Amino acid sequence: MSNVVIKVENLSKQYRLGSVGTGTISHDVNRWWHAIRRKEDPYLRIGQENDRSIKGTCDYIWALKDINFEVIQGEVLGIIGSNGAGKSTLLKILSRTTIPSTGRVKIKGKVASLLEVGTGFHPELTGRENIFLNGAILGMHKKEMQQKFDEIVDFSGVERYIDTPVKRYSSGMYVRLAFGVAAHLEPEILVVDEVLAVGDAEFQKKALGKMKDVSKQEGRTVLFVSHNMNAIRNLCNSIVYLQNGLMIEKGLTEIVINRYLSHNLTSSMFQSFNNDAAPGNEFVKMKRIEVCPILKNPLDPITVHTPINIEFEFWNFVEDKEINLSLHLYTINQECVFNVGTEAKFLSPGLYKSVCKIPENLLNDGVYTISMMVVGERSYALCNFDDAVSFEVNENRDVSGWHGKWPGYIRPKLSFTFE
Repeated sequence: MSNVVIKVENLSKQYRLGSVGTGTISHDVNRWWHAIRRKEDPYLRIGQENDRSIKGTCDYIWALKDINFEVIQGEVLGIIGSNGAGKSTLLKILSRTTIPSTGRVKIKGKVASLLEVGTGFHPELTGRENIFLNGAILGMHKKEMQQKFDEIVDFSGVERYIDTPVKRYSSGMYVRLAFGVAAHLEPEILVVDEVLAVGDAEFQKKALGKMKDVSKQEGRTVLFVSHNMNAIRNLCNSIVYLQNGLMIEKGLTEIVINRYLSHNLTSSMFQSFNNDAAPGNEFVKMKRIEVCPILKNPLDPITVHTPINIEFEFWNFVEDKEINLSLHLYTINQECVFNVGTEAKFLSPGLYKSVCKIPENLLNDGVYTISMMVVGERSYALCNFDDAVSFEVNENRDVSGWHGKWPGYIRPKLSFTFE
């Protein structure tokens, strides 16, 4: 017997910009006329990709286009992508709050959704009444609800306000109670959008822990949308990556996250400018910054065993003042791996070059960005060059043994022996 609980086949969703439905009576009549003759909806033949970076020429856009994937029972599936990628539209279709334009979704089991603050709550009812109302919607008996009631209230932390109409709740209280209800009423599938961002750090930790328990201990399925890559990493077995309404990839968490973050990097391994166009200010301007790996073959990839030089050229316009450089190396998640600086020097106006040498067997595999800061007297920042260049360090696949992702930001080759 198959353990697939969600099957999405050729799923697409089309919208007409600025309108509800097709927007005009003539379009609705045209669709009806095609439908009664059992012909394809004519407006499904048109429409553009949902790319917000360009000006469209068509009123119809595809919020989702030809999406296909399966989710097995007990899987925690993360859904990631930039704003407007189609994540929320996909969850609304899976939650049956909207219907697809084409394709179909097969779902086995009850679905509880938390798509926005206050989903499914009646603002005039109290917290207590909304708990029982949501239970009834999910098909639970009153006795079952009474058994779960204290657990939901305790998890939500709103005991003092449980008999207050929820319209008087703060957004944090709303989402605490809504998540508590959705997670404790034992749906086979739990669908959670970015709403956890509303809660405080303590609640987010509690909510993530509950979703882990729902999946691992109770064998239920979780679909989770978030822009927090650390939360996605800690919770999800696999990921669907959406971009402009298209599914780019479904795969293992770490692999897909790295690909998603890599796609969103705008810098490269080299930047060079002439004086007029150079970034900077009246104190300092950048002429060139470059990642220079030391390779036997220039076409070889950078691996964990590759020494790397970071070369930085800049024009100094400051008259005989102390200056030093500060280099920050960041992971793709904008976590600082290290910060290293030069000794302060008195520099006359002119063009200068510095080189920072990163030794082999130091960095872990992954994508890194470099920011440079030129610092004056009393640690005053003369100029910042944020995310100036980026580069990727690859695992050395020629060696046998471990072929997964080593934990940590660095992996230095240290002396470690038996004695």
